[in-house]
Amino acid sequence: MIKLKTLIVDDEPLALKLLRAKLNKIANIEIVGECKNGREAIAATLDLAPDLIFLDIQMPGLDGFDVVKGLQSDILPLIVFTTAYEQYALDAFDVHAVDYILKPIDDERIVRAVQRAQERLEGVDTQEDKPRILGAIDSINQRKNSESSNGRNLPGLSPTNTFVDKKIVIKDRDEITILKQTDIEWVDAAGDYVCLHSQGETHIKRSTLKELLSELDDNIFKRVHRSTIVNLNFIDKVIPHTKGEFFLLLGEFEKIKVSRNYKDAIKHFLLGE
Repeated sequence: MIKLKTLIVDDEPLALKLLRAKLNKIANIEIVGECKNGREAIAATLDLAPDLIFLDIQMPGLDGFDVVKGLQSDILPLIVFTTAYEQYALDAFDVHAVDYILKPIDDERIVRAVQRAQERLEGVDTQEDKPRILGAIDSINQRKNSESSNGRNLPGLSPTNTFVDKKIVIKDRDEITILKQTDIEWVDAAGDYVCLHSQGETHIKRSTLKELLSELDDNIFKRVHRSTIVNLNFIDKVIPHTKGEFFLLLGEFEKIKVSRNYKDAIKHFLLGE
């Protein structure tokens, strides 16, 4: 039996202990790490390459949604959310085929989640998971928007106006965020969504990578993976990986994988090229 390398993430020590004890009873689970916050979860995913993450949604700092948004689509493991979230959020997860376990956790739901993960690994391209999760997050945001803003919009700005003087405009709930392109560190695409990472925050925008590329300055933004764009000005270090691939370090926490097919984009960072 092939074991699923599993990472568990929760900010509550007792919840971690309980989840560990329940997962240890399942023969095809191998727990490879435990994390108590979102930043640890992102770092552990890059280092340990788990097949599956049991991920708490509600954590201080980076929550479970931020962890998903902070990982490249191509290296995102299967996600099982552990949550005490409102019912409409659970409905969104069901619609977008994201599994979840409602706290307090019971054995039956854990077994079901592991079975679903095993089936998905054996029969489905798991790189389609991130678009589903972002779709669920977008549905939750739209629901919150309709409940809190009652149709209000900010004057003078149109959500469809996506290019203003080298800026990117993002509509999220009842707020409109304007990002300077020079502040965007990297971008990850997932289906009809993109995640823009800037100054420690991740913003979801409903857009394809092709659409966004037409707006970005191609002098500083380069594709380094099939779904990842990096602002060259934020690269601090290039680390060789396996099979002609590399990792880029952007600041203290960001670590981006460069596929060998796109290494020409960073060739002037590589010694001897």
